[in-house]
Amino acid sequence: MSTVVITGGSRGIGAAAVELFAARGDRVYFLYEKNHDAARRVAQKTGATAICCDVADLTAVNAAFAQIPDVDVLICNAGICHYGLMSQTTEADWDREFAVNVKGMYTCINAAMPKFLQKHAGCIITVSSMWGQTGASCEVAYSATKGAVIAMTKALAQELGPSGIRCNCIAPGVILTDMCKDVSPDTMQALAQEAPLGKNGTPEQVAHAMVYLTEAEFVTGQVLPVNGGLVI
Repeated sequence: MSTVVITGGSRGIGAAAVELFAARGDRVYFLYEKNHDAARRVAQKTGATAICCDVADLTAVNAAFAQIPDVDVLICNAGICHYGLMSQTTEADWDREFAVNVKGMYTCINAAMPKFLQKHAGCIITVSSMWGQTGASCEVAYSATKGAVIAMTKALAQELGPSGIRCNCIAPGVILTDMCKDVSPDTMQALAQEAPLGKNGTPEQVAHAMVYLTEAEFVTGQVLPVNGGLVI
């Protein structure tokens, strides 16, 4: 049994990951920011422990990890997305997106690090996006943060490898979560048709990729695309 900590675990990919790791028999803790009802439902369904915490707040993150006795796997999944032209993106929107998507990795990884170093072992999984690999019009801030996630993952893999800590990244494609709720059905269908597999992905498919990376003991510093072949 491993102790798995998942950020952004109340919905979408994070909730699917909580459910899958809990079903495997792992001890699961998940962080969430505001959706108390959704977090309660996930916790009741899975037996996982929900902790309310803004990952961009270093003090809150340290307090959250103080409630977690051990960490074997850290999945940095929490993320937000702002849609709109660069010229219409406010400074507050830009700063908040970087605070959650990039600083949130910094705060959570540093909070877990003492436990990893004590054991000389650990697995970190970050969640980027195919837009972090290719960039996306009208998602400049999001693409920039997800590109940063990839760079951080590769740098951390080199820095932490000698301490027995692996760090890998998942770059999902178009996944059927509430991040897509404002995208028109025609656009979603067009994106599905662009992928060689001819469909969009599910949160559960991304969660299974996370499980693979926890078990792949000789894999580190890699970006695993889960995108149906949309980006090759």
